[in-house]
Amino acid sequence: MRYLEGRRQDDRQARSDHLLERIERRRSIRKFTPQDVSDQQIRLLLSAGMAAPSGHNFQPWHFVVVREEDNRLALAETHGYAGMIKQAPAVIAVCADSEMSLHWLEDACLAAGNILLQATALGLGAVWVAVYPHAEHEIFVRGVLGIPERIRVVCLIPVGYPAEAKPPRTKYDPGKVHLERFGG
Repeated sequence: MRYLEGRRQDDRQARSDHLLERIERRRSIRKFTPQDVSDQQIRLLLSAGMAAPSGHNFQPWHFVVVREEDNRLALAETHGYAGMIKQAPAVIAVCADSEMSLHWLEDACLAAGNILLQATALGLGAVWVAVYPHAEHEIFVRGVLGIPERIRVVCLIPVGYPAEAKPPRTKYDPGKVHLERFGG
């Protein structure tokens, strides 16, 4: 079965304009140039997020767009892996209303994934900075951005023009594919 094999050379031609090739170009970018991200680009990122599927189409997501330097510097202190936020000209806090849907987390994660892919399509760099499930990180971000308690903070996405280049890569691993039953 071909899907159990590793990536084959003839797959490249068949995939030249396919979505997978674009997905493989998405990389976590943690270094940004000072060039600003336009309002139109932010709108496209948010549109991509809101185009995500959601359980029962409840769309429980909320997004806080952060551009002011004081707020970005504060968010960079969320935890030890958030320092790159200092360089990013914009940050999107991906949140969800936990009272609106039992699937708020899954829905917000799908929205965040779309934002990351759209950033790549726009020639921007972005990275997922986890907030959930760490209560202390959520409390901190809520305090900085004035987010009410029922709104859960899933992640922060710093966005900007990349100051680093990373080549596309596949993560396909046939060892993670099982037929009919796990281990089969």
